Amino acid sequence: MSQKLKDIPVRVEPAKPEMQTVSLYEAQKKIHPRSVSGLFNNWRILFVVATQLFYFGLPWLQWNGRQAVLFDLVNRKFYLFGLTIWPQDFVYLAALLMCCAFALFAWTTIAGRLWCGYSCPQTVYTEIMIWIEQLVEGDRNKRLKLDKEAMGLRKLRLRATSQGLMIVFSLLTGFTLVGYFTPMLDLVAALPSFNYGSWEIFWMFFYAGFTYLLAGHMREQVCKYMCPYARFQSAMFDEDTLIISYDEKRGEPRGARKKGQDNTNLGDCINCGICVQVCPVGIDIRNGLQYECIGCAACIDACDEVMVKVGSPKGLIRYTTEAALEGKYPESEFWSRLKRPRVVLYLLLLVIIFGAAVTSLVMRKPFKVDILKDRASLVRETDDGWLENNYSVRIINVSETEQHFRITVEGLPDLKLVVDRKDIVVKATENEQIDVRVQADPQYATKGSHKIYFRVESLPDGTAIEEKSSFIGE
Repeated sequence: MSQKLKDIPVRVEPAKPEMQTVSLYEAQKKIHPRSVSGLFNNWRILFVVATQLFYFGLPWLQWNGRQAVLFDLVNRKFYLFGLTIWPQDFVYLAALLMCCAFALFAWTTIAGRLWCGYSCPQTVYTEIMIWIEQLVEGDRNKRLKLDKEAMGLRKLRLRATSQGLMIVFSLLTGFTLVGYFTPMLDLVAALPSFNYGSWEIFWMFFYAGFTYLLAGHMREQVCKYMCPYARFQSAMFDEDTLIISYDEKRGEPRGARKKGQDNTNLGDCINCGICVQVCPVGIDIRNGLQYECIGCAACIDACDEVMVKVGSPKGLIRYTTEAALEGKYPESEFWSRLKRPRVVLYLLLLVIIFGAAVTSLVMRKPFKVDILKDRASLVRETDDGWLENNYSVRIINVSETEQHFRITVEGLPDLKLVVDRKDIVVKATENEQIDVRVQADPQYATKGSHKIYFRVESLPDGTAIEEKSSFIGE
């Protein structure tokens, strides 16, 4: 029996492979850009300072006894220095947005992502947060070393100080944002008691919170994963677009220079890696154009500094075009390539929209008129047998001066206009509703609707607006 059992083949199951978890997302490593000096860094500093002076300073400017730039949502009026925008003027907002869009498209086609590298709020605020870290925690090497330290009193003190300053700056940006919608002087006066409305408090902390989150912590992740501009910019790029490029023909093969050895077979790149260390999004520009590149040119400044030290010409990394880098034309001919069709089309559309908006603003009359017929009482008969309709005439003064008006009506024979107010005065940037009655002879105002025209004239300059309405007869 035992011999038979030995002869029976035993089936051995193959060992199952061990289960492995593969992450589809790269773990975020905080990037600590290295400080760099140079021409383009100076331009970035200039744009950071200029944009913040504009943003924080504009709400404090006064114009004719009020805030120069104020978006008064409660009263539905936008003040832009001497210009008052009403809800009826929102076509200008559409024109402004279209101008910004086509200007961005044209600029991207010509010079790539310079907007991202120098003026984008995300870039500007991130740069400020990095400055705060450098001020408190030290240069790149010190910050990297601090990251590796175990949490102690020193690390806690440094991190609390830097994060506290970031929060204060973020709150300041949120407070300033609300100052564009609520007069800044009123906000400051209410600060000791914090007597603000619920919406004012919400937007202060909402904007401040996202400034701190996006610029203080997420930083390059916003540009790489959240910003839609990084995704569709390639549709506006062509071989003549000015981009930051690594000259591979000149730089390769890369390698460090060593004394006493023949370095003639090496390119100009010494493979120091400083161009990667200064990059705020952590890419290696030597790998070619990448969608993450924001065009800040920090790598250009860093590489030029290294080239000077090793005695090589500047420009190993530089602003150039793909076609010029491939030798299709000299880089000096870049300006002649601006006449290509897509650039001309974008600029032409921009000029047309901007010109139409400016022309409309220049020709805009200093007041607007709305006529509203009383629907509660369509028609009634007066004591002398005439037919009467009631109307509300709303006059909107869009100028910065007080205006006097006169109202007349025509369209039917012998029309009479009855106005309770002898002197119609509308203060600057205000509006008034005037109730009027129009009376018509029954022999002309037969049953049905008849077109009539209200004429509102500004005195004494004679500027007039004519609005159509209807008179109901019986």
